[in-house]
Amino acid sequence: MAKKKPGKKKAKKDSQLVIRISGTERNRFVSLCEHMDTSAAREIRKFIGRFLKEHPMPEQS
Repeated sequence: MAKKKPGKKKAKKDSQLVIRISGTERNRFVSLCEHMDTSAAREIRKFIGRFLKEHPMPEQS
């Protein structure tokens, strides 16, 4: 059994986000991701992460 690598602990992915886009746009995106050796989900998660860093929420009390 492989040991876990030390470092940052990844957050558990426990939610889904459903969006509606055209089938053509979805297919082009998925094909491009495959061509770039990545997944559509990974690229969407990276986008969301960057977006949240660039647009932080004000502190709530």
